[in-house]
Amino acid sequence: MATKQKILIVDDDNNIAELISLYLTKECFQTEIVNDGESALTAVESFQPNLILLDLMLPGIDGYQVCREVRAKSQIPIIMLSAKGEVFDKVLGLEMGADDYMEKPFDSKELVARVKAVLRRYKPAPSSSADPSLQCVEYPDLIVNQTNYSVLYMGKPVDMPPKELELLYFLASSPNHVFTREQLLDQIWGYEYIGDTRTVDVHIKRLREKINDHEGWRIATIWGKGYKFEVTQ
Repeated sequence: MATKQKILIVDDDNNIAELISLYLTKECFQTEIVNDGESALTAVESFQPNLILLDLMLPGIDGYQVCREVRAKSQIPIIMLSAKGEVFDKVLGLEMGADDYMEKPFDSKELVARVKAVLRRYKPAPSSSADPSLQCVEYPDLIVNQTNYSVLYMGKPVDMPPKELELLYFLASSPNHVFTREQLLDQIWGYEYIGDTRTVDVHIKRLREKINDHEGWRIATIWGKGYKFEVTQ
């Protein structure tokens, strides 16, 4: 029998948390509920979840800080939950390393759909017996390996959440090919993703902050179209 995927629910409103747990349990997920940031960080280690549903407004350590600390050592998918619906809040959440952002109140079916979509897109590193050359692109001073989810830039490893790495790998795998934001959403987040094209812009911005333009290549913006991995030599 297949092992159930585990969802950590972090919300200081236990009524909401219990309701979310009920929906997910009906979909054959195993859930655990915690109500504050410190407990969330402890549960990440003990419960070993496949995905975290993370409320932002928590007592003590808030959701943003929880996300930072989880991202410092793990690529576990994170969906942020918040009553804050401003674009700034969504962008900030994505910049912190969240894979998705849902505004409260939300529809239970949409929540379950997003959980499933994010889990489908998340590809943990396979066993060491896999051939790392199967999903690896290499340029001067840059190696992107999607098999073991690693990036080497200027000879040093660069930490990236899964979606950033997948976006970089996809672009670098098709040098000088222009992709629209819609195409990138479809390829990286899946057609089920319920979001907008600004998600792509946020992830491109984060990639550029970690990887500077090189004399032989760069992530180029094609105004009115989208993005490409431009190779000049």
